[in-house]
Amino acid sequence: MAFTSNNGRTQTSLSEINITPLVDVVLVLLVIFMLTAPVLQSGIEVNVPKTKTVKEITEQRVVVTINRDSEIFYQDKPINLNDLTSRLLSSGKDPAHQVIYLEADEKVPFGAFASVMDAVKQAGITNISIVTQPMQNGRAR
Repeated sequence: MAFTSNNGRTQTSLSEINITPLVDVVLVLLVIFMLTAPVLQSGIEVNVPKTKTVKEITEQRVVVTINRDSEIFYQDKPINLNDLTSRLLSSGKDPAHQVIYLEADEKVPFGAFASVMDAVKQAGITNISIVTQPMQNGRAR
């Protein structure tokens, strides 16, 4: 594209696209997503108890969480204790073969923990795994 300037000279415009700013923006977005992805996975903040024997979770299972304030979550969504049994039954899986991971904060009163355990057992699920964190050399990580 050509145009005439104020002094009467004909000039052409630069028709190439400079992609350097685009690359800069894309790299910044990549770094931001890399840093925030692990945070998005954690969901609910729970300080689980520390034990010496811990089995690594390798497959996706149903997780019931009790946070420090004794609030109950089913798969990272808040749920009323009275609705937990029906939600577990509505999953469509055979309760005898279903496995539940129970993740409870170490500060949760035993009464709240026992109530959630009872609701899970009322759904006919007997295979309950309690989520813990491994100790390292006799000390909590």
